[in-house]
Amino acid sequence: MTPRVVIDQSILRANIERMAAFARAAGIALRPHVKTHKSIGLARMQVDAGATGITVATIGEAEVFAAAGFDDIFVAYPLWVDESNAERLRALMDRTRLRVGIASAEGARQLVRHAPGVEVAVEVDSGHHRTGVSPSAAGELAAAAADAGLQVAGIFTFPGHSYRPGGMADAARQESAALAEARAAVEARDIDVRVISGGSTPTAASTDASVLTEFRPGVYLFNDAQQLLLGTCEAHDVALTVEATVVFSGSTHAVANAGSKMLGADRQDWTDGYGRIAGQPDARIPALSEHHATITGAALREGDRIRILPNHVCTVVNLVDELWVENGTTDRMPVDARGRNG
Repeated sequence: MTPRVVIDQSILRANIERMAAFARAAGIALRPHVKTHKSIGLARMQVDAGATGITVATIGEAEVFAAAGFDDIFVAYPLWVDESNAERLRALMDRTRLRVGIASAEGARQLVRHAPGVEVAVEVDSGHHRTGVSPSAAGELAAAAADAGLQVAGIFTFPGHSYRPGGMADAARQESAALAEARAAVEARDIDVRVISGGSTPTAASTDASVLTEFRPGVYLFNDAQQLLLGTCEAHDVALTVEATVVFSGSTHAVANAGSKMLGADRQDWTDGYGRIAGQPDARIPALSEHHATITGAALREGDRIRILPNHVCTVVNLVDELWVENGTTDRMPVDARGRNG
């Protein structure tokens, strides 16, 4: 049956162990972001390998993993808590050690109104320019949160601008500098900074353990075509592929039955297509429709089975109900938190 999302378990385990070993050697806590895989079974593998807790992006994801027994969860997102989600957040506080992100004083006040006593971390903008306060403003926000009655655990950032060729080392340096400045600003307000959290898969190897206390890579357990192009992995390190069947073969191109509804539509301006074909280094995917992947540069026949390395695995996993895990036999693993995007 194709298309389907397939995981090579031996590569997966090697990727998990490699990052865990790096964290141990660096003396820094590993808190992987499970939005990449949304799978209870895979998160357990990460914790068994040494992860100290998990990171999620939404209350819904936190609910799924808390119900499965995960007892240390960081919602690395500036939640806006109101009547629609306050009860859910309070229920989470009762069943797991929970930390959430804040990026504004008003957001902190909303938390106090609806979830008093929750532990928070102040989000710092380290160069990605998405959410978060400037490093110099971190102390003011931390003090406002503490004065309102929240437990301030520390600070965090996401160096998302590392997702560009040649940008990884610079992003890591900017992350380190921003977090060091933010720590000083918070400590100047007589607030203890226990947690200094950052990291991404592209910057993992450049993590500054003299500043960070934990890091939160996500994609590393699978890897994908973006990581391949960035140089953070080799083709043999990609554990997740989309298996597809060639349904058309013409003089200029072929078409496989895995379109945007299987591969996602992510394509950074520095990439050269919508993924790569395993074992076909010259092949490209210049166009996607919902159920069609147009392939050039490969000699393919109708009926051929191919493996596509998607650009961005996080969006691929959120499109399917289950993963096919190859480990001598082929087992199915549910995507437990699929669709829990709020």
